[in-house]
Amino acid sequence: MVPTKTWRPTRRRLLFTAGMVGVASLATGCSSASEEAAKAGPAANPADVQLVESVRSLSNSYHANWVAGGKLFGESVSKEVTVISDEADSQKQLAQIKSLAGSGKVFALNVDPNTSADTEAIVRAVSDSGGYVVTQWNKPDDLNPWDVGDHWVAHISFDGRVSGKGVSAALFEAMGGSGGIIAIQGILDNVASKQRFAGLEMAMAESTGIELLDQQTANWSRSEALSVTQTLLAKHRGKVKGVWAANDEMALGALEALKAAGLAGKLPIVGFDAVPQALDEIQSGQNKYVATVSTDPYWQGGAALSLAFQVATGKVDVTSLSNDRRAFYGKQSVVTKDNAGDFTAKPVLADLQADFDDPWARSQGAITT
Repeated sequence: MVPTKTWRPTRRRLLFTAGMVGVASLATGCSSASEEAAKAGPAANPADVQLVESVRSLSNSYHANWVAGGKLFGESVSKEVTVISDEADSQKQLAQIKSLAGSGKVFALNVDPNTSADTEAIVRAVSDSGGYVVTQWNKPDDLNPWDVGDHWVAHISFDGRVSGKGVSAALFEAMGGSGGIIAIQGILDNVASKQRFAGLEMAMAESTGIELLDQQTANWSRSEALSVTQTLLAKHRGKVKGVWAANDEMALGALEALKAAGLAGKLPIVGFDAVPQALDEIQSGQNKYVATVSTDPYWQGGAALSLAFQVATGKVDVTSLSNDRRAFYGKQSVVTKDNAGDFTAKPVLADLQADFDDPWARSQGAITT
């Protein structure tokens, strides 16, 4: 059964509706330009569709693997993939996406917006230019693809509360169930960062022996996390018994600080994203890097790009999709030494072809706020 598409009159939507009424009053009986832009155009010839991946930084192993997954999808349809990176500069990200319209081609875009506040401008820019976009991780809770139109194909996320609680439990177990921790957060207006920290708080509520000594953002950056960890270790000298980080890049930066302080291998540490260096650390056990979380960035890069491409070329009719196919959670796994070997192999096209054919194969259901 196709789920009913319910309407919730949020302030954002009421303002948008009011704007549309104003347009209608100027042109009664005529479709507005924005209404027309919101509708999917005729199916594009696959040869004419540009494939684009927009990520934060290729120096980040997680996003590098995301792009690699996108290139595997490009290989499957014999097309090159354009890669744009913004180094966490939201204005740069939007300008790069707007510039895609200048190519004269229909484009299929897979993008990780830097913050939830960036998403609306991105998807409306894509819609206005006639492109097709799948967003991941970040969007406002009260804004969904079906609110904007057919060119915002879908939004994919992962419930960070679940993974945050799971990876935190692994940290607490490695600490023996008691002691003080420091937490290193990502970009604060970022869904993954907020949900993962909420998961930590959920785990702490069930572990009365754990104390959060301090928390500070390092903006997903390894170098910032190194500095933040050094500061917090000095501030809470002798009290820190574990380190929680909202991604592996920051966890690895924190590990460098632990090494410099002579604490590597003495304090357990956890992260998220299952980047190769973190997996190596978990498997070695030498420095007590005890857990991470995999969302499979290769899948994120390839399956989402495939979905945008399938809509752009008419293989999938976006107007026929139920809401749970346009805003859904992907599969994620807590990774420890027991199962790290399952996540170390770099996939080849044959490993992901089924997911490219069916981008919903790993769906874990509709996104809930």
